[in-house]
Amino acid sequence: MADLLSTLPDEEAVLLSEAGPGGKLAADPMLATLSDRRDFSDGWIFERKLDGVRVLAVRDGNGVTLLSRTGRRLNATYPEIVDALAAQQCTDFTVDGEIVAFSHGRTDFARLQQRMGLTRRRDIEASGVAVTYYVFDLLRLEAADTRALPLRTRKSLLRRALAYRAPLRATSHRNRGGGELLADACDRGWEGLIAKRANSRYQSDRSTDWLKLKCSLGQEFVVGGFTEPAGSRVGLGALLLGYYDGDRLRYAGKVGTGFDHRTLLALRTRLDGLGTREPPFADHVREGRAHWTEPVLVAQIAFTEWTRDGMLRHPRYLGLRDDKAAQDVIRERSPARTAE
Repeated sequence: MADLLSTLPDEEAVLLSEAGPGGKLAADPMLATLSDRRDFSDGWIFERKLDGVRVLAVRDGNGVTLLSRTGRRLNATYPEIVDALAAQQCTDFTVDGEIVAFSHGRTDFARLQQRMGLTRRRDIEASGVAVTYYVFDLLRLEAADTRALPLRTRKSLLRRALAYRAPLRATSHRNRGGGELLADACDRGWEGLIAKRANSRYQSDRSTDWLKLKCSLGQEFVVGGFTEPAGSRVGLGALLLGYYDGDRLRYAGKVGTGFDHRTLLALRTRLDGLGTREPPFADHVREGRAHWTEPVLVAQIAFTEWTRDGMLRHPRYLGLRDDKAAQDVIRERSPARTAE
């Protein structure tokens, strides 16, 4: 695979540097910024926004390691991905990607959640949930740090460095896009698009070189409490949600839809173990029969819009996330548009 790097033009070869440990490179993944931008120049590429969990994969002399955004090892949860990467002819790389599960041809976070807590092979096989790892970026190849290379070059190297057979896939992209491409993605039932500057380097931070273009609103929220169920409902009535503004947990409203019977019972058991006497929210929450919890669980929520008073309109529960720390959950906002 060293021959791949030798094909780089001189002006790009000088951008390579000696790579440190693969796990260290994967510790701070590049993050996209939410945007309502729809007009783009030719200097952008567009990928499908996948509804899964971000996973960085390292293969080196110690074997294969799968890491979540927070650095948690995921090998036991996705052994088929480990096996696929261990079978590669290339033995030294760090790649970035997303693990997803499909339902009726669409990525389905709720279905993926059925795998997220499993670590025993027999439980994984019994779940019947197949996963796919879509890789979209290359941070290291054969002891070389590739992050300073332009994105197009990193993608070219990535396509040639690995062999793509299920459950491993290369993330495809379009070279032109904008409003029409996003509309088509939404018509297909996709979550949206990721727009990326084609000449950008890989930065270990949130960047406006990667933009999230969503079909509908949705993001992570911190669970700070719940209400009692009413009528024939079991477990809980609604989750009380918030996001961090500095060190304050701001209240964003409650979600009472998107749960099945099993999820309601499982959430109640887990939340009962996190109970606290005082509300974790900085704002006053006007909810009778509320139970407060330690703000450690992170839930993925879909919603239609924010109200003027900062509450979620028509929220729907999609599942819990274990790939993001509660303290990192903020309200996503579209930045002011800037010229090219």
